[in-house]
Amino acid sequence: MKTLNQYLEFVVKTDKLPDVDAAVQGLFGEIGSIMSASKKIKREGKDVFTGFKDTLVEEFGDAFWYLCYIAFKSNVDLISIYKNIQKDSVSSEVLIGGDSTPLALAYTPGPSLTQKDSLVKLGQQASHFLTPENITNSNETFSHFLKTYFDALHIFDVSFEDVIRKNVKKVSSRFIPLDISELPDFDAEYEEFEQLPREFEIEFMERAKGVTAMRWNGVFIGDPLTDSIADNDDYRYHDVFHFAYAAILHWSPTIRSLIKHKRKSNSEKDRTEDGGRARVVEEGLSAWIFSIAKPDMFEGRDSLTFGMLKNIGQMVAGFEVEKCPLSLWEEAVLKGYEVFRQVRRQEGKCTIVGDRKKRTLTWK
Repeated sequence: MKTLNQYLEFVVKTDKLPDVDAAVQGLFGEIGSIMSASKKIKREGKDVFTGFKDTLVEEFGDAFWYLCYIAFKSNVDLISIYKNIQKDSVSSEVLIGGDSTPLALAYTPGPSLTQKDSLVKLGQQASHFLTPENITNSNETFSHFLKTYFDALHIFDVSFEDVIRKNVKKVSSRFIPLDISELPDFDAEYEEFEQLPREFEIEFMERAKGVTAMRWNGVFIGDPLTDSIADNDDYRYHDVFHFAYAAILHWSPTIRSLIKHKRKSNSEKDRTEDGGRARVVEEGLSAWIFSIAKPDMFEGRDSLTFGMLKNIGQMVAGFEVEKCPLSLWEEAVLKGYEVFRQVRRQEGKCTIVGDRKKRTLTWK
């Protein structure tokens, strides 16, 4: 994405907000997040708060997305406003980066401010959006905010090109509709005995009160499970989540290990993607999500919070499944819990059905 015009089109394409008020609140929230990150760097120091720069890039990107959304919904020509700031009446499109000077650095910064003062000023400029007349009837509101925004980028030494690149990647992962044909398949080139099954049926059964076993193709897999907690919560059925990952994400080092379908023909894959650390990450992720899902197990929910999905992305960073968009993770988690609730109601006496071709998980 090389131009601001293209980015504005991207904002329109990823519009999921109910109204401008929600965007104004979002804009305020992101500025607050930038202030919070700035506070942490002062309190903890750069050596402790190692993600400071990445956090700034992300929050500045979210703030700019909201600004563009407000402008679009209010029929405000943000391109012309920026050109006026630049005194540029020649170029038909505003370049973000690439072969050009990044937009934020092309803007001539105002008087030197401290980081704190620049953020206070940014918050003050954002407050003007609270008055509807300042949005619909005045380009001045947007002009002042843009100047202050680019001043802040300059003071924090943040590249606008990096801001846009990271924001596009993040928002695309969450809001661009899924195309199954373009989703990653991590073992298609391997022999069948080194693939996760393309279709599978797993029978759950209770061996004794509170003890669950699983059977695949007539063979018991894994050890019988209990909740392993004083306050029983049916976590003994949690392998449903791993099967959801296998069917929908085409990823589950835990299931590969259970059914002995590790990719041993590739020693590197066997050691890393199918190894012990990958299984620990998957198990830890499942346990963490479960702690959040209590007590309703996501019943009645059709979405997960963006913050939760970002944390999932951070937990699996470095593994092949990081190529899966956040929206696919959302589908895998919600579908896994939908089936989990059914297994729970049936007290473990049912069969779950996975289809990797369709990326679905059902029960019967």
